[in-house]
Amino acid sequence: MQTATRARSDELATGTPALSLRGLRRDYDERPVLRDVSLELEQGATLAVIGANGAGKSTLLRILATLLRPSAGAVQVLGASLPREAWKVRGRLGYLGHEPLLYRELTVRENLELNARLHRIPDPDARIAALLERAGIARRGADQVRNLSAGTLQRAAICRALVHEPELLLLDEPRAHLDLGAAGVVDELLGPVPGRTRVVVTHEIDAGLAEAQAVLALRADGSVAHAGPAAALPLADARAIVEGRL
Repeated sequence: MQTATRARSDELATGTPALSLRGLRRDYDERPVLRDVSLELEQGATLAVIGANGAGKSTLLRILATLLRPSAGAVQVLGASLPREAWKVRGRLGYLGHEPLLYRELTVRENLELNARLHRIPDPDARIAALLERAGIARRGADQVRNLSAGTLQRAAICRALVHEPELLLLDEPRAHLDLGAAGVVDELLGPVPGRTRVVVTHEIDAGLAEAQAVLALRADGSVAHAGPAAALPLADARAIVEGRL
């Protein structure tokens, strides 16, 4: 499956950024939620997205996942212009949001089989078995989603986001609902691998900055406080932005 991932990555010309945002704005009922967001992220890099509650972090992720349309500005994801060319990239994205996007009446394995068929994955049984094992929920594959604890549900949702080995991972608080041991398992699953770009919304500022090459820091009004290298944003400033002091 890693060969398939590399083949899809070859569709993106060398030097083309994985993400390119120019003057992105998103309004809700004429109220700006994201204001003039501009950045570029190179292929294979990790972008940490931090900010106060209500700063538009999850809204940004949903736009990148083709689930929301921008109100203004230019958005390119894996070389495709959104929303016009969203069809080109949907199968190359892995999205983990606040909702697990799993059918409650189906089992964990049935949900993953459905997603594997949608993405036309060869030998899905082996892929699904390996994912469940790595996520530490192999024994829960036959359980209906509605019967899962919050932590197990999060791990099942992560397997759903990874089943097709996406080139771009869009992760909204991936450690939510997880204890320390489960969080370590998830970190291994979602960590950087060759050919994979990541955008991670996180409230864990220290860890978020440490594992990212770039940071987008949003103020409470959705404007940009910092968009650039992680090394260029002091930790004290990052905390001040999240707390609304900068």
